[in-house]
Amino acid sequence: MRKENKKSSKLGLTLKVCALLVASLLLSVTAYGVFLSKQAETAAEGAFEEIDDRVQSELRVEEVEPLEDSISILFIGVDDSMQRSQGESNSRSDALILATLNNEDKSIKMLSIPRDSYTYIPHVKYKDKITHAHAFGGTKATIEAVEELFDIPVDYYVKMNFNAFIDVVDALGGVVAEVPYDILEKDEFDNNAIQLKEGRHLLSGSEALALVRTRKADSDLERGKRQQQVLKAIIQKGTSVTSVTKYTDVIGALGDNMRTNMTFSEMKSLISYLSDGTSNIDTLNLEGRNDQSTGVYYYKLNEQSLEENREILQRHLGLLPNIYASPESEFHFDYDEPQYSEPY
Repeated sequence: MRKENKKSSKLGLTLKVCALLVASLLLSVTAYGVFLSKQAETAAEGAFEEIDDRVQSELRVEEVEPLEDSISILFIGVDDSMQRSQGESNSRSDALILATLNNEDKSIKMLSIPRDSYTYIPHVKYKDKITHAHAFGGTKATIEAVEELFDIPVDYYVKMNFNAFIDVVDALGGVVAEVPYDILEKDEFDNNAIQLKEGRHLLSGSEALALVRTRKADSDLERGKRQQQVLKAIIQKGTSVTSVTKYTDVIGALGDNMRTNMTFSEMKSLISYLSDGTSNIDTLNLEGRNDQSTGVYYYKLNEQSLEENREILQRHLGLLPNIYASPESEFHFDYDEPQYSEPY
């Protein structure tokens, strides 16, 4: 009888210890989750930057919410490196990607705007390269130029410099992209240090940056397509991340290198949206031609292409009746986590 009592006592003690260990583990995971949430909230608060004299777009009757309304986001890539003698106040935008998110079908349309597009800049009241809008008046002038060009509201913006781009890609473990041809491109320090071979590769942050910046062998239009490809890969991989350590790395990568008018609450809503809709991304492109008739290089947009894209974006935001609802018109982007035996 005593032996049975001892066995029962030992079993009870073992169960209690296991229960305590499980409870401690759950408590630790919960506490770490709270820590991550607070860390993310702190990073979001540091990145938050409203636009002067602009609560919402003048093209909106009322404010929008990411989970309730169809919205637009302008991604702005800037080079504010000292190597190019461009401080934050006068840097030009190096990449402009306009995305619209339809809340009904959870689809995303992504349009790359060639940086040398010749268009009207409201801030200075004359036509110039759209890349110069940021140098003239920062984020606000860039948004106004994009709204003028497409006649749609820009609800949110996300502005990153090269450091943020590189660090985010590295924090995600790199991204897979198609390199169209052999590339020798400058790195973030303006050294000819990045060599890429034609084909599909897992790219580090610096390599991905070289891919989206280069345009020596083709054009602004093809450059825009590469930017869309890499941004889609970042979004897809970012929303599929399951490792908490990667989340902390991504949060830490943003640091002071990103600015946005999204609140932390809106960011969480957007992440929830992207987790549902990233397999349905439709890429759009602006056709045009090179023009040096004035002695200065511009990219003259094709009016028909501009009007077609303008209408597609307006319909996608629900500003016009949607006549492009056929699922056959969508581009489905399926992402499979690649397996590599060697580090990038």
